[in-house]
Amino acid sequence: MTLSLSSKPDYEQSLQRIEAFWLGELLDRPVVQFHLDKPLEEQIPLPLSHHTTSGERWLDTQYQVERALADCRNRDFLGDSLPAFWPNLGPEVFSALCGCPMHFGDYGTSWTDPILSDWSQAARITLDWNHPYLQKLHEMTDALIEAGKGLFITGMTDWHAGGDAIAAFRDPLNLAVDMIEQLPEVNQMLARLESDYYKLYEIFYEKLRVAGLPITSWLTLAHDGRYYIPSNDFSIMVSRRMFDEVFLPGIQRECQYYERSIYHLDGPGALRHLDSLLAIPELNAIQYVYGAGNEGIHRWMWVYKKIQKAGKGIQVICHLDEIPLVIQNLDPHGLFLSVEGVPDRDSAQALLRELERWRREASDFGYQLSVK
Repeated sequence: MTLSLSSKPDYEQSLQRIEAFWLGELLDRPVVQFHLDKPLEEQIPLPLSHHTTSGERWLDTQYQVERALADCRNRDFLGDSLPAFWPNLGPEVFSALCGCPMHFGDYGTSWTDPILSDWSQAARITLDWNHPYLQKLHEMTDALIEAGKGLFITGMTDWHAGGDAIAAFRDPLNLAVDMIEQLPEVNQMLARLESDYYKLYEIFYEKLRVAGLPITSWLTLAHDGRYYIPSNDFSIMVSRRMFDEVFLPGIQRECQYYERSIYHLDGPGALRHLDSLLAIPELNAIQYVYGAGNEGIHRWMWVYKKIQKAGKGIQVICHLDEIPLVIQNLDPHGLFLSVEGVPDRDSAQALLRELERWRREASDFGYQLSVK
């Protein structure tokens, strides 16, 4: 679908680069995203919050839409940064839809309380299709779609179903014990959640596609088809054997369900599962997040190289000063750069020119992903 956005005149070119990334190919340069605010004199004021609680602010659709409009108008979307906004109730909203009480914090996060004290109660936990938060997600999505016409694209929320949802039901420490003592019950619940998740995804997928939008989410890549970010943050607490036996089959089915996917691999402790993930034919790419205290991409270059050698795309989160290290060590094919520390427009343009030069000078030894 052709879409024109006043906030990003080169929107279609960025979509073409992103599609090349999915296919392990390369156009004029790798995909690169970074944030750059407009000069203060060109910015418009953010909406004022008069809410008495954090929850009121999170759930105020009009406020969230006005915030998205201000953020969009106050930012230059250079490189392949997309003007994309999505309804956000936090990463455990799927668990909340299944009954977990939700708490909203002041600083951009929310969390839930466990509700499964005994596995004999597991059958009571089902997705409530009339849950107020689900109605709120519909309301926010519809409002963002309307407000964003010709200005920004609206994405899908952060679902976190599967193993992470069960960890929210039980508390991660309890679930770690359950993986030994209650494994049949864990498997049964995973199967139930998987079916409900696909139904939920499909509802919002159809809503966005009918509106003429590509699919995007909290990781602002995009595709004119089913795209999402599979994950299992709980996996840091289990062995590779247990992950392969219990969670990996569902993750592979999820990748088969989407047309484009990038797995969110969270933290050094999750690297024990990297080989298993790389063996999924339908998985397009991996986002490795090394986390606070583990900064310095030189420490993780072996991870990026291993992912590229396996024929998968890779997101590299780096500082502007680390770009030479990226160029010296990695293949520009199938590469998605998220760059921090870009101070101004001149530096942004210099970065883009450097990446274009890399493309021109790179020897064409890169891999080509096979995507069905």
